Amino acid sequence: MFGFAQTSFGEYRGFRIVDGFANETCLKMDGQWKFPCTLAGSGHDTIRSMHSASPPRLHQFDMRAFYAALDAARQANALSWAELAVQTSRPFEGTTSIPIHPATLRDMLAKRSVTSAVVLQALAWLGRTPESFLTGPTRLPSTPLPEAGPGRVLRFDTRALHSAVNAQRQERGLTWAQAAVELPGFTESMLTNLAHGPLIGFPRVMLPTQWVGQPAAAFVRLRAR
Repeated sequence: MFGFAQTSFGEYRGFRIVDGFANETCLKMDGQWKFPCTLAGSGHDTIRSMHSASPPRLHQFDMRAFYAALDAARQANALSWAELAVQTSRPFEGTTSIPIHPATLRDMLAKRSVTSAVVLQALAWLGRTPESFLTGPTRLPSTPLPEAGPGRVLRFDTRALHSAVNAQRQERGLTWAQAAVELPGFTESMLTNLAHGPLIGFPRVMLPTQWVGQPAAAFVRLRAR
């Protein structure tokens, strides 16, 4: 049998009733149960990882706020969309990748998903972190993106993201299907397919980074193409 009690610090501790008395099992901090936990008392029983009582709270990447900031900076610098595209495309110089088209920047709000390389380069040009455009507060560190430059294009390392999601999933004892339920817009196959390094766009990419509790910059790499 299990019971739960709240400490004076706002933490929750779970207890298993063994031989008529409570044995401390696990600690819940910041909305997450910390597992695995070993019971003190008879039998020295061990509780395996359980589903978190409250999944991590996720916030959307605000594409409208991002676009507004980009457009405001463009106007403040007296740039046309074409000139902005030239500046944000500088990392593509000397690579085989196609530079950013002005319409991709100008019309991004008309799209459900924008290529991550485009948004990352624009974020770097703004000097902003992806987390600064989340719709709610986050405890993730404000980690700046790597410095882009000619021949150094910012790309998401989706294989590394898959490894982090898988580690978090296993730690919480979730199936891939259960993990997908906590990540709006993702299916089980979309999560497992991250292992193959597919392209992933904004705003969707910001959900799994929050789910694993790491800043987006932890998964951004400098690529030659």
